[in-house]
Amino acid sequence: ESSSVVILSAQVLICRNYKGDVDMAEIDHFMPLLMQHEEEGLLCPVISHGNVHFMWIKHSNLYLVAMTNKNSNASLVYSFLYKLVEVFTEYFKELEEESIQDNFVVVYELLDELMDFGFPQTTDSKILQEYITQEGAKLEVAKTKVPTTVTNAVSWRSEGIKYKKNEVFIDVIESINVLVNANGSVMSSDIVGSIKLKTMLSGMPELRLGLNDRVLFALTGRDKGKTVVMEDVKFHQCVRLSRFENDRTISFIPPDGESELMSYRINTHVKPLIWIESIIEKFSHSRVEIMVKAKGQFKKQSVANNVEVRVPVPSDADSPKFKTSTGNAKYVPEKNLVVWTIKSFPGGKEFLMRAHFGLPSVENDELEGKPPITVKFEIPYFTVSGIQVRYMKIIEKSGYQALPWVRYITQSGDYQLRTNV
Repeated sequence: ESSSVVILSAQVLICRNYKGDVDMAEIDHFMPLLMQHEEEGLLCPVISHGNVHFMWIKHSNLYLVAMTNKNSNASLVYSFLYKLVEVFTEYFKELEEESIQDNFVVVYELLDELMDFGFPQTTDSKILQEYITQEGAKLEVAKTKVPTTVTNAVSWRSEGIKYKKNEVFIDVIESINVLVNANGSVMSSDIVGSIKLKTMLSGMPELRLGLNDRVLFALTGRDKGKTVVMEDVKFHQCVRLSRFENDRTISFIPPDGESELMSYRINTHVKPLIWIESIIEKFSHSRVEIMVKAKGQFKKQSVANNVEVRVPVPSDADSPKFKTSTGNAKYVPEKNLVVWTIKSFPGGKEFLMRAHFGLPSVENDELEGKPPITVKFEIPYFTVSGIQVRYMKIIEKSGYQALPWVRYITQSGDYQLRTNV
């Protein structure tokens, strides 16, 4: 539980005291303590002053701070602060100092609905938007009738939703994190997955999602085909956790529109899908020669889209010249990078990029680090883990027919390859 929430940049912009047991003047100690900790290199997500604890997060140019003088559940407080960012972003598109100053009334309304006496309440932005609108004049009219959703057991979905065509779109998106050392060995790798829904279903449908989950297959005695072991599984609040814990069934009444149903991690050795070999030669006081070879190590029938290979160059490099076997390369001096862009990269193919830079005759004395080469890409209709949506059952009392559509996407997450130079 949190006694109060404060949003500040250089000074306090807005605050809401929920319990009255912490003096609001305490917030004046937060910024000086934060700066002191930063200078000492001891920055910590919880800062204390006397018996008051500040739990804070930073978003663009704002600090969102929860103050408490109790031994509060820190993970709940942080979940709430991140939820605040999510709700405010839904409302104001960008959450920054200006959006708070321009919308004081709405922000106060939201802070009152999101938390009551230090306990989180309605935190679903779609439901909040039903009765807290951004037009000040509408605010009073809308407030007279609180949606039944707020008092429903299903607080994330309104009743009486109607669609002419009932459909649900399922996106399985996997991000690959890879770290390769300068010798070409994979140091660490894992897959972070997310299943997103776009639900366009009438009424109060009951959905059941079936995946090729190894634990489920073991429970039911099935041992056919490829299965995956999911770790760190997190669900949207709509999923019945007791069912999942009992028999691994993912059963839920979905929110209307777009939502993230679940996220997971798969701790496995991932072969880098786009392999990069680089030779970077630095000739003192004269030039830098860069050669980068990119190879698609995925199935020939798949294609990686919008590939970006980002190669670091010395900060004092100038007069770039490029030669590429495909795509185009450009120098981004403000980031000390060469960005090689390949719109379409088929599996099994290999491409080359050469770059030549001049170096000043007077050497830069500053010791520069060795930033890694990073790669961005997206491969549709493909998952590395082999996760599959086996079925999506849609049951609604009116008995309508509904179509589920599934799409698989693999993309780069934190994808780094270290270099020798």
